[in-house]
Amino acid sequence: MSLLDLKTHQRYPYMPLVERPDFFWPDGKRLAVAICNNIEVFSFLEGLGSDSAAIGAPQTTRNYAWRDYGNRVGQWYLFDLLDEFDLPASHNFNSLLFEHCPQIADRIIARGDEFVGHGRTNAERQDVLGEDEERRLIEEARDSIQRYSGKTPGGWLGPYLAQTPVTLDLLKEAGFDYVLDWPADDQPFWMRTRSGPLLSVPYSIEINDSPSMVFRQQSAMAFESMMIDQFDEMLLQSRKWPLVFTIVLHPFVIGQPYRLRALRRALTHILKSRDELWITTPGEIARHYASECSAKE
Repeated sequence: MSLLDLKTHQRYPYMPLVERPDFFWPDGKRLAVAICNNIEVFSFLEGLGSDSAAIGAPQTTRNYAWRDYGNRVGQWYLFDLLDEFDLPASHNFNSLLFEHCPQIADRIIARGDEFVGHGRTNAERQDVLGEDEERRLIEEARDSIQRYSGKTPGGWLGPYLAQTPVTLDLLKEAGFDYVLDWPADDQPFWMRTRSGPLLSVPYSIEINDSPSMVFRQQSAMAFESMMIDQFDEMLLQSRKWPLVFTIVLHPFVIGQPYRLRALRRALTHILKSRDELWITTPGEIARHYASECSAKE
């Protein structure tokens, strides 16, 4: 009897949580908390885009307008909520937003938040591109952030978390330090590329408003319960291991007022434990982890 040969990616080895070196987040904290917000722009009546009522629906004026609500209204509600709770955030930012919605970028800069490369627009995916085209997409997104903000982004999240077999290599070669596309862990871990190591930082596809409330059609109250239960259990587990808890948001989803109310209640609960938490951004998580746990080639 022959064993089935499983196809593997060779990007990282299997390393169970119980066999890893221990470390601490800054000030001896054990649980890092990061809010990862996705700000996206779409093409009118063409390309890709979410729908509020049906998975895979064609592009219409209705679902375009529903998504546009996030940039016109929902994001501004969310900014004010983050200010109210004195919370930093990272923003996975389509680079064409600098042209179409520059006021959003200006508010991010004023808050001192982190820009994360997120392609040009979520009307397209990079996993259908050839290597030269994908390299151009990555470099255009990187350069747009650098020109407008004055800072080169360290992190990347592909539109739809999509990658080709060479995406990690291209990101490393373009100067990125970490990716959010591999939701394989509750700790950062090193990945191999043809030009050296690249860090993967945790990014939840479970505590994520789009899969929950758009694709699975769960309620805002269900998402609130998920955020709280995930946090409470991770805070307990962090007594043994340093962990990363992320909440992933999209302003055209969470920015609806009744959903924002659920987020408000969840954050109120989480912040009762504020003194036990390192509230930060993925970029800071990447930098601290790299200083504690260097890559082994």
